[in-house]
Amino acid sequence: MSNNKAKRDAKKAAYAAKKEQEGRNVINWIFGILIALGALYAIYTMYIVS
Repeated sequence: MSNNKAKRDAKKAAYAAKKEQEGRNVINWIFGILIALGALYAIYTMYIVS
């Protein structure tokens, strides 16, 4: 019975690690898009001013 609990705990840990990595990937994509939009906005404002 304790072997079954160990397997279940290992699966939970692996699942949590996988979800944490997916969450980090999503955060990185969001920050990347925000930085790209900021750069595009800076270029656009320089174009408008000149």
